[in-house]
Amino acid sequence: MRTKIAVVIGVLLLGSSLGLGQGKRSAPKDIVDTAVEAGMFKTLATALEAAGLVETLKAKGPFTVFAPTDEAFAKLPPGTLQDLLKPENKAKLVSILTYHVVAGKLMAADVAKKRSIKTLNGQALEIQVVGNSVMVDNAKVIKADIVAGNGVIHVIDAVVLPKQ
Repeated sequence: MRTKIAVVIGVLLLGSSLGLGQGKRSAPKDIVDTAVEAGMFKTLATALEAAGLVETLKAKGPFTVFAPTDEAFAKLPPGTLQDLLKPENKAKLVSILTYHVVAGKLMAADVAKKRSIKTLNGQALEIQVVGNSVMVDNAKVIKADIVAGNGVIHVIDAVVLPKQ
């Protein structure tokens, strides 16, 4: 099992060509600024703003964020994101976004050893190692261990939704 975890961690750290966090492993920027600077989380940034969570993720933390890319948000059914961004749906948006955030700093090695992780919305994300990939619910971690001043970001390829 340790060998499998080591292989998964190696693939996550070396196998991505997204170019995030290279040479900036101890960046003083917070999670929000780090994500915005990456350029592939514009939708997430918009959603965080609509949900009133920007200041939360700029706080001391530490936090672990499983961050869906813009492409991940684009996979949602048509109209879903637009509906979630409406003021009357703020509570649902907060629930979804806080389902992507864990209190504490969990690096890839920590995540790969777990079967589930309790999120800030109170529900648990299911963690699975499938082949050389780490799955968080139905999302694949495509880039791990992007260190920010107040935590760490793991990039995922889908928006994960809390259980109803």
